[in-house]
Amino acid sequence: MSRNLAERTVGWISRWVRQRQPYQASNIYLEGPFAPVLDEVTETRLRVTGDLPRELNGLYARIGPNPIHVDNPGLYHWFAGDGMVHGLRLADGEALWYRNRWVGTDSVRRAQGRPLAPGPRRGVADTVNTNVFGHAGRVWASVEAGMLPVQLDGELETVRHGLFDSDVLRGFTAHPHRDPDTGSLHAICYDALDQRRVQHVEIDAAGQFARLVDIPVSHGPMIHDCAITRSQIVVLDLPVTFSLNRVLRGNSMPYAWNDRHPARVGLLPLKGEARDMRWFNVEPCYVFHPCNAQDTADGGVLLDVVVHHRMFDRSRVGPETDNQKITFERWTISPHRSDVVREVLHDGRQEFPRFDERLTGRPYRHAYTVGFDFDFSLAQQLNAYDLATGKHAVHRFGLGRIPSEAVFVPRTPDAAENDGWLVCYVTDMNTGTTDFVVLNAADVAGPPQAVVHLPARVPLGFHGNWIPDPV
Repeated sequence: MSRNLAERTVGWISRWVRQRQPYQASNIYLEGPFAPVLDEVTETRLRVTGDLPRELNGLYARIGPNPIHVDNPGLYHWFAGDGMVHGLRLADGEALWYRNRWVGTDSVRRAQGRPLAPGPRRGVADTVNTNVFGHAGRVWASVEAGMLPVQLDGELETVRHGLFDSDVLRGFTAHPHRDPDTGSLHAICYDALDQRRVQHVEIDAAGQFARLVDIPVSHGPMIHDCAITRSQIVVLDLPVTFSLNRVLRGNSMPYAWNDRHPARVGLLPLKGEARDMRWFNVEPCYVFHPCNAQDTADGGVLLDVVVHHRMFDRSRVGPETDNQKITFERWTISPHRSDVVREVLHDGRQEFPRFDERLTGRPYRHAYTVGFDFDFSLAQQLNAYDLATGKHAVHRFGLGRIPSEAVFVPRTPDAAENDGWLVCYVTDMNTGTTDFVVLNAADVAGPPQAVVHLPARVPLGFHGNWIPDPV
């Protein structure tokens, strides 16, 4: 069967089954802070409390699911909603504008009655909703499992589909990692229709396809993210895998926990081939997001990760919402052992680890996470870890105020680590509004330096980045 025919067949079966499933009205990922917003808005008159740093010149953009239409709420999966980007442009101490725009995939454009965006198409699904970042002087929205990135302009309008500036027709990932020395993006990519391999893909600093290595796997693992060091890329082959059973039941997310899939972590030299892979066993668990990684003197790796005990096990609509264990851990991967040594750094429920990305793959000291608790009436918090001293600072946003992923922005390009700001959107369940909050990274527990009050609610979503001018 050809690839195109396979894609059409899987898509048709999934839609046919979903249309025949019993209707359910309730879904946590369509309600409360997750509820989609209905309109694209632009606002240039923004109220600011405090003093915005004049060094913040650029665009803060964050993306997440915002479905235009849901046929069956009971079968809707959070990861499957149409992507919407929420952006705030800052310059010289002023907030110039906020705007939100749907990513212009074909299904979105058809629903809007607009012409389709140019560029090639690839993949089973038609959703780009997971990350938004700058590369090669442009803004890109991306997703995993075989789809192509989408280029956005400086005002978040869709420009085209494609693998950056390359003519190569290959799917990408939501989580590339930029090598500070070369400017290249490194990623582990997978295809929902190919359960036998994943790929290490490199995109150079100019946006050209530079390298691909096929890595044999089994069961079609969902590899959401990876990590790089100066010399290696870390591959997380963990027991969430492709599930044809879920496709046949009409679920829009065809991945599930698989007890039969061995959990392992692989190390591949950045310039190596599949034969150079080294694999290390790890206790069954799931990692969406590493924080950072670094080489060790003996050829191994230290890897900091947020670890979920299980994932996509009982839940059919998103991550598990019960109180299962989530920990921030340091994994030691040594060539002198066959398994990974795990050390818990902090056992509070948290997610979205970030750090100063000028130190990607290098020794670093400071890491940041946000609370990941589905009781939204509680006070959610931002965590700041000093990995050298073990100190843990907390910023509490208040009852019913929910922070998104916090991004570190250095004060200047050559500023010291932790000399800068943590920025994030904070959704207020008390008022149904969202703020953009700027915290001093060296005084996380202290009051915000500035708050920009947005005219719209930003639904809880996935990832954001600071994209400095020029954009």
